[in-house]
Amino acid sequence: MSDYDGGIDYGHYEAGEDHQAVDQLHQEHAAEADHQSDYNVYEQDTESAESTDFQQGRHVEFEDPSGARYEETEYTNYSHDEYDSNHVFAAEGSESSHTAEYDELDALKARFDSAFVEGTQYHGGDYEIAAK
Repeated sequence: MSDYDGGIDYGHYEAGEDHQAVDQLHQEHAAEADHQSDYNVYEQDTESAESTDFQQGRHVEFEDPSGARYEETEYTNYSHDEYDSNHVFAAEGSESSHTAEYDELDALKARFDSAFVEGTQYHGGDYEIAAK
């Protein structure tokens, strides 16, 4: 502080502007993907073969003293062939898919302006002046 003209002192004088800003950006991204697959295959083969052969024979021959003659022949022939084939096929299936995505974007922008003035204070003598 300085003294001038009979004990008068003064402070400072200040004026100006304030500028403040807030910028905020928030971004979020999420994603998921699922896949499931079930599949079953059943297969069965069966085969069978059978072969049967049967033969039987009988022969009878007779002659009596008077000269009469008797003859008989029996013959049996049996043949059986069989083939069997089976094929079984079964299939089951299941499939699923899932996809999900999520996006979020938040933005905040604010501006604050303020002005201020501060004056000088005079003290001394018969007068006091204060400006603010």
